[in-house]
Amino acid sequence: MKNYYILFCIVCFGFSQFSFAQNDSKPKAEALTVIDSLYKEDQFYLSMTYNVLANLPSGVEQTGFSLGLHAGFIKDMPINKQRNVAIGIGLGYSYNSFNQNLGIIKGDDDVTNFVVLDDTYDFDYSKNNFYLHMVELPIEFRWRTSTATDYRFWRVYTGFKLGYVFYNISNFQGEVGDVRYTNIDGFNDLQYGLTLSVGYNTWNFYVYYALNSIFEDDVKTLLTQESVDMNAIKFGLIFYLL
Repeated sequence: MKNYYILFCIVCFGFSQFSFAQNDSKPKAEALTVIDSLYKEDQFYLSMTYNVLANLPSGVEQTGFSLGLHAGFIKDMPINKQRNVAIGIGLGYSYNSFNQNLGIIKGDDDVTNFVVLDDTYDFDYSKNNFYLHMVELPIEFRWRTSTATDYRFWRVYTGFKLGYVFYNISNFQGEVGDVRYTNIDGFNDLQYGLTLSVGYNTWNFYVYYALNSIFEDDVKTLLTQESVDMNAIKFGLIFYLL
């Protein structure tokens, strides 16, 4: 009986060792990394620009910092297998201020006059600007060095942007009083131009060059009857988010 007991213990011990060896020999499951083969880039954008007026009429000049703020969504649509070339189409909002010395004044007949505020007018003023609120449609051709796992990359995005001015404001503050107008006649409702974004990772340089005038073709300065063909150039930074 004693011999059977010893034999039973030996068999149990051997079986337990065999089971342990079998379990230990099984390969450990490795963590799986999921790679999105249909990844997209840069769906949202935020931008801040310095707005410059070009093609100024005689006597007109900018008088301070003119700010632009822009934000929106762009649908990224890769067009090659590597997904580093894409077309982007989006929708955004743009706020633009322009500080300058072209006064916008309405006469008694409610006709809008555009007056160059120079030495001809003997009064002081502290502020003269206009603001444009726009809905924008950006269209871009996009090239980048991104991959499905690399989130820091070079990008060059170039394209065209169409904007609709849905609200404009003119603001004047001076010794003759404070004058504020909204939705003034004479502004081009449609604004359009070329865009370029170049950069790496977070920091990207942005430029917009308007192809048409801010004002309509028949807008002229009051005294000289010179056409006001000013167009906007915007320089700044743009930030992209997924």
